[in-house]
Amino acid sequence: MTETRPADAGVSGPGFSYRPFIWLAVATFSMGIDGYVLAGLLPQIAGDLEVTPAAAGQLMSVFAFTAALAGPVLGTLTSRWERRTTIALSLSVFVLGNVIVGVATNYPIALSGRVVAALGGSLLNAVVTGYVIALTPVEHHGKALSFVLGGWMTATALGVPVGLVIGQSSWRLPMILVAVVGTIALVGIMLRLPRQHLPGGTLIDRIRPLGQPRLVAGLLVTTGILCGSYACFTYATLILGPHFRAEWAMIVIMFGYGVASMAGNAVTGRLVDKFSAIRVLTVMLVGLLLNAVLGMVALMVAPLAVAAVWGLIWFFAAGVGNGGAAVPQQARLASMAPDSAAIVMALNGSAISLGSALGSGVGGVALTTGSSANGLLGVSAVILAVTVLLHLLVTRATKAAAA
Repeated sequence: MTETRPADAGVSGPGFSYRPFIWLAVATFSMGIDGYVLAGLLPQIAGDLEVTPAAAGQLMSVFAFTAALAGPVLGTLTSRWERRTTIALSLSVFVLGNVIVGVATNYPIALSGRVVAALGGSLLNAVVTGYVIALTPVEHHGKALSFVLGGWMTATALGVPVGLVIGQSSWRLPMILVAVVGTIALVGIMLRLPRQHLPGGTLIDRIRPLGQPRLVAGLLVTTGILCGSYACFTYATLILGPHFRAEWAMIVIMFGYGVASMAGNAVTGRLVDKFSAIRVLTVMLVGLLLNAVLGMVALMVAPLAVAAVWGLIWFFAAGVGNGGAAVPQQARLASMAPDSAAIVMALNGSAISLGSALGSGVGGVALTTGSSANGLLGVSAVILAVTVLLHLLVTRATKAAAA
């Protein structure tokens, strides 16, 4: 039985309010900083921990891979717990993990901290969506989810540049910043978030949608998009750094990427309402593929000045595409299993984490085996080409099923 008072919370009826979700948005904001800021600090991390930049990139990969595996399992094991308590516990573990990374004296300790943070972060992701959906009327689901998950987008545009600014003196400070913001969110959640109980579920319930091959393929499209993105984004400082050597340059560039992602998300959100999600997603995927190919050619063969300008065009266009692909992809997945939408979105979260992990890992392997940083755009292009093909197969299967 749900222990909430919707009228008090201000989430029902014409007087819909975002107030109950402010602290959840702050929590996702802290996770967004954590998810992106390390990519801009790889050289500092590598130098301080005495590892290669590729190894430093695995601090992002191990987080994402752990989250992909742990999310559904931890979400199931805690499904009968009171929701506010679960959210607070998961956020506490996430904060603890970031503190461990911030004070780590060597690479293994830093990796361990990332695993701890991923366990908390994956559970938080698994719980928040269901909590928001249960607390709001159907007609307000989209607005409420967009507001809470918008913390991620805001983090890319605002939190990450701030983290990079303070990270110039020490890469550990952004980790402490994440912990501080997470702690502020934790206090707000404990004081202001309504308590809530939801029916428990089993792991079988959560993975039942995976019995549909076309839905599995659709989730793999998510993995492909994120894999292609993180194969380059994780190592963005290695790709663009030689062209923009000023300390402030990467901060401004990361800010631009965040703004581009927010713009892509906002634009496609409107386009999906006007056109079909599949059509919008097709345009986004083909655009990402062409952008990767053209960016690689320009960075490798163009004169230095032209390569620098084109590198910025490639990076910001990738931000628009990666941010813009999220809305139509989620809409397409939800339409494929409307009776299991909440479970499908949780599985999509794992697909996102898996893609992030694989992308960081593949990029690191490519660098270790001799690829240049610019060559990572080619790796991304191959991944995106396979993703486009898979997307077209899913689209054909979906149309056949509807016929």
